[in-house]
Amino acid sequence: MNARSIAKKLVPSGLFPAIEPYGHKIEAMVMQTKHGFPARGLKIIGVTGTDGKTSTCTLIAQMLRNSGLKVAMMTTISIDYGDGRGEQPNPTRLTSMGAERLVTELAKIKAAGTEWLVLETTSHALAQHRVWGVPYYLAVMTNVSHEHLDYHRTFERYRDAKRLLFKQANSNKKGLGVGILNAEDPSAELFASDISHPLSYGIEKGDLRAKNVQLTPAGSHYQAVIGRDEYDIHCNLPGSFNVYNSLAAIGVGRTIGLSKNQIERGIDSLKSVEGRMTRVDEGQDFDVIVDYAHTPDSFEKVFKEVRPLVKGRLIVAFGSAGRRDEAKRSAQGEVAGKYCDVVIATEEDDRDIDGQEILEQIASGAEKAGKVQGDNLFLIHDREKAIKSAIEMAKKGDMILLLGKGHEKSILGNGPQAAELRHLVQDDNDPRRVIKRDFDEVSVVRNFLNKL
Repeated sequence: MNARSIAKKLVPSGLFPAIEPYGHKIEAMVMQTKHGFPARGLKIIGVTGTDGKTSTCTLIAQMLRNSGLKVAMMTTISIDYGDGRGEQPNPTRLTSMGAERLVTELAKIKAAGTEWLVLETTSHALAQHRVWGVPYYLAVMTNVSHEHLDYHRTFERYRDAKRLLFKQANSNKKGLGVGILNAEDPSAELFASDISHPLSYGIEKGDLRAKNVQLTPAGSHYQAVIGRDEYDIHCNLPGSFNVYNSLAAIGVGRTIGLSKNQIERGIDSLKSVEGRMTRVDEGQDFDVIVDYAHTPDSFEKVFKEVRPLVKGRLIVAFGSAGRRDEAKRSAQGEVAGKYCDVVIATEEDDRDIDGQEILEQIASGAEKAGKVQGDNLFLIHDREKAIKSAIEMAKKGDMILLLGKGHEKSILGNGPQAAELRHLVQDDNDPRRVIKRDFDEVSVVRNFLNKL
Protein backbone atom coordinates (compact mmCIF):
# COMPACT_ATOMS: atom_id res chain seq x y z
CA MET A 1 0.00 0.00 0.00
CA ASN A 2 1.49 3.39 -1.00
CA ALA A 3 1.50 6.57 1.08
CA ARG A 4 -1.49 8.00 -0.78
CA SER A 5 -3.63 4.93 -0.04
CA ILE A 6 -2.65 5.04 3.63
CA ALA A 7 -3.55 8.74 3.81
CA LYS A 8 -6.95 8.08 2.25
CA LYS A 9 -7.68 5.51 4.95
CA LEU A 10 -6.60 7.80 7.79
CA VAL A 11 -8.00 11.14 6.59
CA PRO A 12 -11.80 11.75 6.50
CA SER A 13 -13.05 11.53 2.91
CA GLY A 14 -14.44 15.07 2.96
CA LEU A 15 -11.09 16.49 4.04
CA PHE A 16 -8.83 14.46 1.74
CA PRO A 17 -9.33 16.54 -1.46
CA ALA A 18 -8.34 19.69 0.44
CA ILE A 19 -5.06 18.30 1.76
CA GLU A 20 -4.13 16.09 -1.21
CA PRO A 21 -2.37 18.87 -3.20
CA TYR A 22 -0.06 19.59 -0.27
CA GLY A 23 0.99 15.94 -0.18
CA HIS A 24 1.89 16.12 -3.86
CA LYS A 25 3.76 19.38 -3.27
CA ILE A 26 5.82 17.87 -0.46
CA GLU A 27 6.61 14.88 -2.69
CA ALA A 28 7.64 17.20 -5.54
CA MET A 29 9.84 19.26 -3.22
CA VAL A 30 11.53 16.15 -1.83
CA MET A 31 12.11 14.62 -5.27
CA GLN A 32 13.36 17.87 -6.84
CA THR A 33 15.82 18.34 -3.97
CA LYS A 34 16.93 14.70 -4.07
CA HIS A 35 17.71 14.89 -7.80
CA GLY A 36 19.21 18.39 -7.67
CA PHE A 37 16.39 20.15 -9.57
CA PRO A 38 17.18 18.44 -12.91
CA ALA A 39 15.02 20.81 -14.97
CA ARG A 40 17.27 23.77 -14.21
CA GLY A 41 19.02 24.83 -17.39
CA LEU A 42 16.34 23.30 -19.62
CA LYS A 43 14.23 25.64 -21.73
CA ILE A 44 10.80 24.20 -20.99
CA ILE A 45 7.77 25.02 -23.14
CA GLY A 46 4.62 24.15 -21.19
CA VAL A 47 1.42 23.44 -23.12
CA THR A 48 -1.96 23.25 -21.41
CA GLY A 49 -5.60 23.23 -22.55
CA THR A 50 -8.58 20.93 -22.82
CA ASP A 51 -8.07 19.84 -26.42
CA GLY A 52 -5.15 19.87 -28.83
CA LYS A 53 -2.32 19.70 -26.27
CA THR A 54 -0.58 16.66 -27.74
CA SER A 55 -0.87 17.84 -31.35
CA THR A 56 0.41 21.29 -30.38
CA CYS A 57 3.32 19.80 -28.41
CA THR A 58 4.24 17.58 -31.34
CA LEU A 59 4.08 20.46 -33.82
CA ILE A 60 6.32 22.58 -31.59
CA ALA A 61 8.84 19.79 -30.94
CA GLN A 62 9.04 18.81 -34.61
CA MET A 63 9.50 22.44 -35.67
CA LEU A 64 12.38 22.85 -33.18
CA ARG A 65 14.00 19.53 -34.18
CA ASN A 66 13.73 20.40 -37.85
CA SER A 67 15.52 23.66 -37.07
CA GLY A 68 18.50 21.76 -35.68
CA LEU A 69 17.76 22.09 -31.96
CA LYS A 70 18.09 19.22 -29.48
CA VAL A 71 14.56 18.70 -28.19
CA ALA A 72 12.86 16.40 -25.69
CA MET A 73 9.09 16.00 -25.42
CA MET A 74 6.70 14.51 -22.86
CA THR A 75 3.05 14.04 -23.86
CA THR A 76 0.08 11.76 -23.26
CA ILE A 77 1.30 9.60 -26.13
CA SER A 78 5.05 9.44 -25.76
CA ILE A 79 8.33 10.52 -24.21
CA ASP A 80 11.29 11.59 -26.33
CA TYR A 81 14.41 12.07 -24.21
CA GLY A 82 16.22 13.97 -26.93
CA ASP A 83 18.93 11.31 -27.00
CA GLY A 84 18.42 10.24 -30.61
CA ARG A 85 16.26 7.19 -29.89
CA GLY A 86 13.11 8.98 -30.93
CA GLU A 87 9.71 8.78 -29.25
CA GLN A 88 9.05 6.01 -26.72
CA PRO A 89 5.46 5.12 -25.70
CA ASN A 90 4.36 6.83 -22.48
CA PRO A 91 3.95 3.79 -20.16
CA THR A 92 1.77 5.55 -17.57
CA ARG A 93 -1.28 6.57 -19.69
CA LEU A 94 -0.96 9.87 -17.82
CA THR A 95 -0.31 13.23 -19.45
CA SER A 96 1.43 14.59 -16.35
CA MET A 97 2.74 11.74 -14.23
CA GLY A 98 3.30 11.76 -10.48
CA ALA A 99 6.03 14.00 -9.07
CA GLU A 100 8.49 11.15 -8.41
CA ARG A 101 8.22 9.73 -11.93
CA LEU A 102 8.23 13.20 -13.50
CA VAL A 103 11.45 14.26 -11.76
CA THR A 104 13.09 10.94 -12.65
CA GLU A 105 12.22 11.46 -16.33
CA LEU A 106 13.45 15.06 -16.18
CA ALA A 107 16.78 13.78 -14.84
CA LYS A 108 17.08 11.41 -17.82
CA ILE A 109 16.36 14.25 -20.23
CA LYS A 110 18.96 16.47 -18.56
CA ALA A 111 21.52 13.64 -18.65
CA ALA A 112 20.99 13.33 -22.42
CA GLY A 113 22.31 16.88 -22.84
CA THR A 114 19.01 18.16 -24.18
CA GLU A 115 18.46 21.93 -24.32
CA TRP A 116 14.70 22.14 -24.96
CA LEU A 117 11.74 20.28 -23.49
CA VAL A 118 8.15 20.51 -24.70
CA LEU A 119 6.03 19.45 -21.71
CA GLU A 120 2.31 18.73 -21.95
CA THR A 121 0.89 19.93 -18.63
CA THR A 122 -2.52 19.09 -17.20
CA SER A 123 -4.83 20.88 -14.80
CA HIS A 124 -4.39 17.99 -12.34
CA ALA A 125 -0.61 18.39 -12.33
CA LEU A 126 -0.90 22.13 -11.80
CA ALA A 127 -3.60 22.00 -9.12
CA GLN A 128 -1.74 19.25 -7.23
CA HIS A 129 1.67 20.99 -7.48
CA ARG A 130 3.20 17.96 -9.22
CA VAL A 131 5.17 20.35 -11.45
CA TRP A 132 6.51 22.36 -8.52
CA GLY A 133 10.11 23.29 -9.29
CA VAL A 134 9.68 23.06 -13.07
CA PRO A 135 11.01 26.33 -14.57
CA TYR A 136 8.74 27.01 -17.54
CA TYR A 137 10.53 29.11 -20.17
CA LEU A 138 7.24 30.02 -21.84
CA ALA A 139 3.62 28.85 -21.70
CA VAL A 140 0.98 27.91 -24.28
CA MET A 141 -2.81 27.61 -23.90
CA THR A 142 -4.88 25.86 -26.59
CA ASN A 143 -8.42 26.23 -25.21
CA VAL A 144 -10.47 25.63 -22.07
CA SER A 145 -13.79 23.79 -22.22
CA HIS A 146 -15.91 21.35 -20.19
CA GLU A 147 -13.68 18.58 -18.79
CA HIS A 148 -12.40 17.02 -15.53
CA LEU A 149 -15.15 18.53 -13.39
CA ASP A 150 -15.22 15.23 -11.49
CA TYR A 151 -12.01 16.45 -9.86
CA HIS A 152 -12.15 20.25 -10.05
CA ARG A 153 -15.91 20.41 -9.25
CA THR A 154 -16.49 23.70 -11.11
CA PHE A 155 -15.42 25.04 -14.48
CA GLU A 156 -13.88 28.08 -12.78
CA ARG A 157 -11.59 25.92 -10.62
CA TYR A 158 -10.61 23.86 -13.67
CA ARG A 159 -9.82 27.01 -15.69
CA ASP A 160 -7.89 28.60 -12.83
CA ALA A 161 -5.81 25.45 -12.38
CA LYS A 162 -4.66 25.82 -15.99
CA ARG A 163 -3.88 29.49 -15.39
CA LEU A 164 -1.26 28.36 -12.89
CA LEU A 165 0.97 27.39 -15.83
CA PHE A 166 1.07 31.00 -17.01
CA LYS A 167 1.68 32.24 -13.48
CA GLN A 168 4.47 29.71 -12.97
CA ALA A 169 6.08 30.71 -16.28
CA ASN A 170 5.78 34.38 -15.34
CA SER A 171 7.57 33.82 -12.03
CA ASN A 172 10.60 32.20 -13.73
CA LYS A 173 13.18 34.98 -13.79
CA LYS A 174 15.24 33.09 -16.35
CA GLY A 175 12.24 32.56 -18.62
CA LEU A 176 10.79 34.78 -21.32
CA GLY A 177 7.62 35.77 -19.45
CA VAL A 178 5.67 34.96 -22.62
CA GLY A 179 2.26 33.28 -22.75
CA ILE A 180 0.87 32.18 -26.11
CA LEU A 181 -2.93 31.89 -25.97
CA ASN A 182 -6.01 31.30 -28.08
CA ALA A 183 -7.58 34.73 -28.61
CA GLU A 184 -10.97 33.20 -29.40
CA ASP A 185 -11.25 31.27 -26.15
CA PRO A 186 -13.60 32.90 -23.60
CA SER A 187 -10.86 32.67 -20.95
CA ALA A 188 -8.22 34.42 -23.09
CA GLU A 189 -8.20 37.70 -21.15
CA LEU A 190 -7.72 35.91 -17.83
CA PHE A 191 -4.73 33.97 -19.14
CA ALA A 192 -3.31 37.15 -20.68
CA SER A 193 -3.52 38.86 -17.27
CA ASP A 194 -1.32 36.14 -15.74
CA ILE A 195 1.73 36.73 -17.95
CA SER A 196 3.94 39.76 -18.65
CA HIS A 197 4.02 39.32 -22.43
CA PRO A 198 0.86 37.68 -23.85
CA LEU A 199 0.79 36.73 -27.54
CA SER A 200 -2.64 35.78 -28.86
CA TYR A 201 -3.53 33.80 -31.97
CA GLY A 202 -6.68 32.92 -33.89
CA ILE A 203 -8.56 33.05 -37.16
CA GLU A 204 -11.14 35.70 -36.36
CA LYS A 205 -8.97 37.68 -33.95
CA GLY A 206 -5.57 37.71 -32.27
CA ASP A 207 -2.09 39.18 -32.66
CA LEU A 208 -1.16 36.27 -34.93
CA ARG A 209 -3.95 35.40 -37.38
CA ALA A 210 -4.60 32.81 -40.07
CA LYS A 211 -5.78 34.25 -43.40
CA ASN A 212 -7.04 32.57 -46.58
CA VAL A 213 -7.49 29.21 -44.85
CA GLN A 214 -7.95 26.29 -47.25
CA LEU A 215 -9.01 23.02 -45.61
CA THR A 216 -8.72 19.60 -47.22
CA PRO A 217 -9.01 16.05 -45.83
CA ALA A 218 -5.20 15.93 -45.88
CA GLY A 219 -4.55 19.15 -43.94
CA SER A 220 -4.63 22.90 -44.44
CA HIS A 221 -2.88 25.75 -46.22
CA TYR A 222 -3.01 29.35 -45.00
CA GLN A 223 -1.08 32.55 -44.45
CA ALA A 224 -0.18 33.42 -40.87
CA VAL A 225 0.07 37.18 -40.42
CA ILE A 226 1.43 39.25 -37.51
CA GLY A 227 2.30 42.90 -38.03
CA ARG A 228 4.23 43.11 -41.30
CA ASP A 229 5.38 39.50 -41.14
CA GLU A 230 3.67 36.75 -43.11
CA TYR A 231 4.23 32.99 -43.13
CA ASP A 232 3.08 30.58 -45.82
CA ILE A 233 1.91 27.59 -43.81
CA HIS A 234 1.12 24.05 -44.89
CA CYS A 235 -0.08 21.85 -42.02
CA ASN A 236 -0.49 18.13 -42.66
CA LEU A 237 -2.89 17.64 -39.75
CA PRO A 238 -6.51 17.95 -40.96
CA GLY A 239 -9.19 20.14 -39.37
CA SER A 240 -9.49 23.82 -38.55
CA PHE A 241 -8.62 23.00 -34.94
CA ASN A 242 -5.15 22.09 -36.22
CA VAL A 243 -4.94 25.51 -37.81
CA TYR A 244 -5.19 26.86 -34.25
CA ASN A 245 -2.68 24.30 -32.96
CA SER A 246 -0.19 25.20 -35.69
CA LEU A 247 -0.71 28.92 -34.99
CA ALA A 248 0.31 28.26 -31.39
CA ALA A 249 3.45 26.52 -32.68
CA ILE A 250 4.21 29.47 -34.97
CA GLY A 251 3.89 31.75 -31.95
CA VAL A 252 6.49 29.67 -30.14
CA GLY A 253 8.80 29.76 -33.15
CA ARG A 254 8.60 33.57 -33.39
CA THR A 255 9.10 33.99 -29.66
CA ILE A 256 12.32 31.95 -29.51
CA GLY A 257 13.73 33.55 -32.66
CA LEU A 258 13.29 30.97 -35.42
CA SER A 259 13.45 32.29 -38.96
CA LYS A 260 10.52 32.43 -41.37
CA ASN A 261 11.94 29.48 -43.29
CA GLN A 262 12.52 27.43 -40.14
CA ILE A 263 8.92 27.96 -39.01
CA GLU A 264 7.37 27.18 -42.40
CA ARG A 265 9.50 24.07 -42.98
CA GLY A 266 9.10 22.98 -39.37
CA ILE A 267 5.29 22.96 -39.46
CA ASP A 268 5.27 21.20 -42.84
CA SER A 269 7.72 18.53 -41.62
CA LEU A 270 5.18 16.95 -39.23
CA LYS A 271 3.17 14.42 -41.26
CA SER A 272 0.85 13.01 -38.57
CA VAL A 273 0.20 12.55 -34.85
CA GLU A 274 -0.75 9.06 -33.66
CA GLY A 275 -4.44 8.72 -32.87
CA ARG A 276 -5.28 12.24 -34.01
CA MET A 277 -7.55 12.16 -37.09
CA THR A 278 -5.83 8.95 -38.19
CA ARG A 279 -7.32 7.62 -41.42
CA VAL A 280 -7.37 3.79 -41.69
CA ASP A 281 -7.41 2.66 -45.31
CA GLU A 282 -7.42 -0.98 -46.36
CA GLY A 283 -9.00 -0.36 -49.75
CA GLN A 284 -12.60 -0.10 -48.50
CA ASP A 285 -15.05 2.25 -50.24
CA PHE A 286 -15.88 4.18 -47.06
CA ASP A 287 -13.73 6.21 -44.66
CA VAL A 288 -12.66 5.19 -41.14
CA ILE A 289 -11.03 7.79 -38.88
CA VAL A 290 -9.66 7.21 -35.37
CA ASP A 291 -9.35 10.24 -33.09
CA TYR A 292 -8.78 10.94 -29.39
CA ALA A 293 -11.63 13.48 -29.13
CA HIS A 294 -13.45 12.81 -25.86
CA THR A 295 -15.17 16.03 -24.79
CA PRO A 296 -18.39 17.67 -26.06
CA ASP A 297 -16.36 20.62 -27.37
CA SER A 298 -13.88 18.43 -29.27
CA PHE A 299 -16.81 16.38 -30.64
CA GLU A 300 -18.41 19.55 -31.98
CA LYS A 301 -15.18 20.59 -33.70
CA VAL A 302 -14.56 17.18 -35.28
CA PHE A 303 -18.15 16.75 -36.50
CA LYS A 304 -18.26 20.25 -37.99
CA GLU A 305 -15.05 19.55 -39.87
CA VAL A 306 -15.93 16.17 -41.34
CA ARG A 307 -19.68 16.56 -41.94
CA PRO A 308 -19.26 18.54 -45.20
CA LEU A 309 -16.77 15.92 -46.47
CA VAL A 310 -19.14 12.95 -46.10
CA LYS A 311 -21.05 11.87 -49.19
CA GLY A 312 -23.04 9.19 -47.39
CA ARG A 313 -23.80 8.69 -43.70
CA LEU A 314 -21.69 9.77 -40.74
CA ILE A 315 -21.42 6.88 -38.27
CA VAL A 316 -19.82 7.46 -34.87
CA ALA A 317 -18.81 5.08 -32.08
CA PHE A 318 -17.56 6.39 -28.73
CA GLY A 319 -17.80 5.99 -24.97
CA SER A 320 -17.14 8.04 -21.85
CA ALA A 321 -14.71 7.23 -19.08
CA GLY A 322 -15.71 5.98 -15.67
CA ARG A 323 -14.54 7.95 -12.63
CA ARG A 324 -14.58 11.06 -14.78
CA ASP A 325 -16.96 13.95 -15.38
CA GLU A 326 -20.45 12.38 -15.54
CA ALA A 327 -22.14 15.56 -16.76
CA LYS A 328 -20.37 15.42 -20.12
CA ARG A 329 -21.81 12.01 -21.08
CA SER A 330 -25.27 13.15 -22.12
CA ALA A 331 -23.69 16.24 -23.72
CA GLN A 332 -21.45 13.97 -25.82
CA GLY A 333 -24.51 11.98 -26.86
CA GLU A 334 -26.48 15.09 -27.78
CA VAL A 335 -23.69 16.56 -29.92
CA ALA A 336 -23.22 13.20 -31.67
CA GLY A 337 -26.96 12.86 -32.22
CA LYS A 338 -27.09 16.33 -33.74
CA TYR A 339 -24.36 15.79 -36.34
CA CYS A 340 -24.24 12.03 -37.01
CA ASP A 341 -26.64 9.75 -38.84
CA VAL A 342 -25.85 6.73 -36.66
CA VAL A 343 -24.62 6.81 -33.05
CA ILE A 344 -23.07 3.76 -31.36
CA ALA A 345 -22.40 4.14 -27.64
CA THR A 346 -19.67 1.80 -26.44
CA GLU A 347 -17.02 1.44 -23.73
CA GLU A 348 -14.06 3.75 -23.26
CA ASP A 349 -12.48 3.21 -19.83
CA ASP A 350 -15.25 2.12 -17.44
CA ARG A 351 -12.79 1.49 -14.60
CA ASP A 352 -14.96 0.25 -11.72
CA ILE A 353 -18.18 1.94 -12.94
CA ASP A 354 -21.14 0.06 -14.45
CA GLY A 355 -20.55 0.34 -18.20
CA GLN A 356 -24.22 -0.03 -19.08
CA GLU A 357 -25.04 2.95 -16.88
CA ILE A 358 -22.53 5.05 -18.82
CA LEU A 359 -24.03 3.97 -22.15
CA GLU A 360 -27.51 4.91 -20.99
CA GLN A 361 -26.31 8.36 -19.94
CA ILE A 362 -24.82 8.85 -23.41
CA ALA A 363 -28.03 7.55 -25.00
CA SER A 364 -30.16 10.05 -23.08
CA GLY A 365 -28.34 12.88 -24.83
CA ALA A 366 -28.54 11.24 -28.26
CA GLU A 367 -32.29 10.67 -27.79
CA LYS A 368 -32.67 14.33 -26.88
CA ALA A 369 -31.21 15.08 -30.32
CA GLY A 370 -33.80 12.81 -31.96
CA LYS A 371 -32.03 9.47 -32.17
CA VAL A 372 -34.02 6.26 -31.57
CA GLN A 373 -32.56 3.09 -30.04
CA GLY A 374 -32.61 0.18 -32.44
CA ASP A 375 -32.97 2.49 -35.44
CA ASN A 376 -30.06 4.96 -35.51
CA LEU A 377 -28.84 4.63 -31.93
CA PHE A 378 -27.18 1.46 -30.63
CA LEU A 379 -25.72 0.54 -27.24
CA ILE A 380 -22.93 -2.01 -27.75
CA HIS A 381 -20.70 -2.18 -24.69
CA ASP A 382 -17.88 -4.33 -26.09
CA ARG A 383 -15.78 -1.91 -28.14
CA GLU A 384 -14.56 -4.50 -30.64
CA LYS A 385 -18.15 -5.57 -31.32
CA ALA A 386 -19.16 -1.92 -31.68
CA ILE A 387 -16.41 -1.33 -34.25
CA LYS A 388 -17.38 -4.52 -36.10
CA SER A 389 -21.02 -3.37 -36.22
CA ALA A 390 -20.06 0.05 -37.54
CA ILE A 391 -17.93 -1.49 -40.29
CA GLU A 392 -20.63 -4.00 -41.24
CA MET A 393 -23.29 -1.31 -41.59
CA ALA A 394 -21.06 1.08 -43.57
CA LYS A 395 -21.75 1.57 -47.27
CA LYS A 396 -19.94 3.30 -50.10
CA GLY A 397 -19.42 6.99 -49.31
CA ASP A 398 -20.03 6.64 -45.56
CA MET A 399 -17.59 7.77 -42.88
CA ILE A 400 -16.98 6.02 -39.56
CA LEU A 401 -15.55 8.06 -36.69
CA LEU A 402 -14.12 6.14 -33.74
CA LEU A 403 -13.57 8.57 -30.90
CA GLY A 404 -12.07 8.59 -27.43
CA LYS A 405 -9.22 6.05 -27.54
CA GLY A 406 -6.94 7.42 -30.25
CA HIS A 407 -3.34 6.47 -29.48
CA GLU A 408 -4.09 4.47 -26.33
CA LYS A 409 -3.15 0.80 -26.30
CA SER A 410 -5.40 -0.48 -23.51
CA ILE A 411 -8.87 -0.28 -21.98
CA LEU A 412 -9.51 -0.04 -18.24
CA GLY A 413 -12.60 -1.86 -17.03
CA ASN A 414 -14.04 -4.10 -14.32
CA GLY A 415 -14.09 -7.31 -16.39
CA PRO A 416 -13.88 -10.65 -14.57
CA GLN A 417 -13.78 -10.27 -10.82
CA ALA A 418 -11.24 -13.04 -10.20
CA ALA A 419 -8.60 -11.66 -7.84
CA GLU A 420 -5.74 -13.20 -9.80
CA LEU A 421 -6.71 -11.17 -12.86
CA ARG A 422 -6.81 -7.84 -11.05
CA HIS A 423 -3.83 -5.56 -10.68
CA LEU A 424 -3.14 -1.96 -9.72
CA VAL A 425 -3.32 0.56 -12.52
CA GLN A 426 -2.18 4.09 -11.69
CA ASP A 427 -4.77 6.74 -12.36
CA ASP A 428 -4.18 10.51 -12.32
CA ASN A 429 -7.13 11.01 -9.98
CA ASP A 430 -7.39 7.90 -7.89
CA PRO A 431 -5.42 4.65 -8.18
CA ARG A 432 -7.94 1.80 -8.23
CA ARG A 433 -7.84 -1.93 -8.82
CA VAL A 434 -9.21 -2.46 -12.30
CA ILE A 435 -8.70 -4.79 -15.25
CA LYS A 436 -6.35 -3.47 -17.93
CA ARG A 437 -6.61 -5.25 -21.26
CA ASP A 438 -4.62 -4.61 -24.42
CA PHE A 439 -6.51 -2.70 -27.08
CA ASP A 440 -5.13 -0.96 -30.18
CA GLU A 441 -8.03 0.66 -32.04
CA VAL A 442 -6.24 1.08 -35.37
CA SER A 443 -5.14 -2.59 -35.36
CA VAL A 444 -8.67 -3.73 -34.51
CA VAL A 445 -10.06 -1.68 -37.40
CA ARG A 446 -7.49 -3.03 -39.87
CA ASN A 447 -8.31 -6.56 -38.80
CA PHE A 448 -12.04 -6.15 -39.45
CA LEU A 449 -11.51 -4.27 -42.71
CA ASN A 450 -9.27 -7.05 -44.03
CA LYS A 451 -11.99 -9.59 -43.24
CA LEU A 452 -14.58 -7.76 -45.35
